[in-house]
Amino acid sequence: MAKEEAPIEIEEVPFETIVAALLDEKTPFPARHLRRFSDLAPAELEAVRKTWPQVSLWRKVALLEDLGILLDTDTLVSFEALAQALLGDPEAPVRRLAVCLLHECENHRLVPALLDLLAQDDDPDVRAAAATALGEFVFLGELEKIPTEIHHRLEDSLLAVVGDGPSVLVRRRALEALGNSSRDEVPALIEAAYHEDDPLWKVSALYAMGRSGDERWSKQVLANLHNPREEIRLEAIEAAGELGLRSARTALFDLLADEEDPAARREIVWALSQIGGEGIRERLEELLELETDDEEAEFLAEALDNLALTDDIALFDLFDIDADEDDDTTE
Repeated sequence: MAKEEAPIEIEEVPFETIVAALLDEKTPFPARHLRRFSDLAPAELEAVRKTWPQVSLWRKVALLEDLGILLDTDTLVSFEALAQALLGDPEAPVRRLAVCLLHECENHRLVPALLDLLAQDDDPDVRAAAATALGEFVFLGELEKIPTEIHHRLEDSLLAVVGDGPSVLVRRRALEALGNSSRDEVPALIEAAYHEDDPLWKVSALYAMGRSGDERWSKQVLANLHNPREEIRLEAIEAAGELGLRSARTALFDLLADEEDPAARREIVWALSQIGGEGIRERLEELLELETDDEEAEFLAEALDNLALTDDIALFDLFDIDADEDDDTTE
């Protein structure tokens, strides 16, 4: 789901004030200071490093969780410098949350550190987070935006974990990360995961199917849109959107009519906005007109914007097909 952009409003106060607020554990850390941890200058990062051992674990976790929430809603912040500095923290919850702050990072120089965590960290949650973060680099490798050597190395590492990792959670996250990969080994791994008895493996398989961009998985995705297990159903909905499955529109319209959970309705709406086509704009506009909650109305407006982009791309592709056909007839 796309992030909502928000302007950065960095309060002009000395960074020493930010550090003092972090140490004042009798007072909640002011939310207005969170953006000061974005794009830390070297001197600011060093101040955090020196102060960090004095901060209690619960305070560290609370800060990093708040930064993660901000990162999800604001496209203009980056906590890469802070996160990188905390990858070697002695506390596993801190390492895990630091990795989570890198889940959409595109700096391929971080890949070796993430691979080390995947292979060597003694906490499975940290290793799982590292696998998820590496999924972004698998995608960048497919786009040839990172060095080929790094791309192949991280794919090899993820494939090894899926096949022989000691933790089921880490193996699942590694499979999900490989969803973006075009390696020949991956479809068979996804198929095997889909048929596992453990339903969580099916969730991971559907996640990987959605990220694959391969419509070979349309049958499996469609078959699970009405799955009685919520986690499987929601993953199938997301995969249908990611794959742009027009054959899923009728089922998604039916689900939207019956679904009462707001979070699930959002997943359905966003999937429809990714698929596009007949009847979707009218349905979303109808929902927007009837919506009385400002936050939900804002989300629906964002979904309509995404739908416009989806339909524009489809129209552009149609023009490309027409142009190719015209070229063929003139030969």
